[in-house]
Amino acid sequence: MPHSTSLIALLCIGFVAAFVLGAAARRLRLSPLVGYLLAGVLVGPFTPGFVADQTLAPQLAEVGVILLMFGVGLHFAPRDLLAVRAIAVPGALAQIAVATAMGWALAHYGLGWRHAAGVVFGLALSVASTVVLLRTLEDRRLLDTGQGRVAVGWLIVEDLAMVLALVLLPALAAGRDGGAAGPAGIAAALATTLLKVVAFVVVMLVVGRRLIPRLLAGVAALGSRELFTLAVLAIALGVAFGAAMLFGVSFALGAFFAGMLLNESALSHKAAADSLPMRDAFAVLFFVSVGMLFDPRILLAHPLHVLATVLIIVLGKSLA
Repeated sequence: MPHSTSLIALLCIGFVAAFVLGAAARRLRLSPLVGYLLAGVLVGPFTPGFVADQTLAPQLAEVGVILLMFGVGLHFAPRDLLAVRAIAVPGALAQIAVATAMGWALAHYGLGWRHAAGVVFGLALSVASTVVLLRTLEDRRLLDTGQGRVAVGWLIVEDLAMVLALVLLPALAAGRDGGAAGPAGIAAALATTLLKVVAFVVVMLVVGRRLIPRLLAGVAALGSRELFTLAVLAIALGVAFGAAMLFGVSFALGAFFAGMLLNESALSHKAAADSLPMRDAFAVLFFVSVGMLFDPRILLAHPLHVLATVLIIVLGKSLA
């Protein structure tokens, strides 16, 4: 297939496969997400036939995550997150610690991995899937409830914790390999990241809180539906990209703050409605891209290890 058509092929075949398998899953009274994941397996590199572009799929999936988090932010005000901090902050941190410890134990004693690899494995297990959780809350109409606010606050704490973890891991690895990073280097990396996160929050609450609603209101006054929709997408994607490039936070967190600052605007419901179709479409590609990473042979090669990992996620984290 010509390289110039890889994007078109990914969109066409990915959407068609996701639709067919998603509808089949729904017929079987399963979540359509199961069908989307199977569609990813079908077009992934570990099954015969068409193989989707593995560099384009994650980027398109990231667009879906950005739009989804932007839409969720439109349902929240800063006071909503502050109201659940007493539960979300200690709860998320405790769960991260417990899940990381369980993942490390499985990796070190069960798989024979080194301590550093076990910690990374545990951290990966400790973080919930933002997209899966939010889609589930939306489907069950729980997003605007007290439980939904706690869950979203929990996700934000996890996201911030992973920002710090991803910064510290290279420094810790350099120190382990005899590099220049030591306690001072690790402390400097941590302090720099914390300053960036604080700067991002301050800029969004001080500057973005005034600028973003006024910008959208000015575009709405022009009376063009196309320009309004384009402005919504530009705000969501632009703030997410700027947050990642300038402050080192995730795309999802930047988009969430952009939507949250629009929450108090009279145009927030229209912004949510206009972005909904693209948000749902690209969110499907997120699940397709995740399915592309799955190698079915792992179930035959390491069934007990896979089962133990599932039990940590389903039972261990729930108990924590």
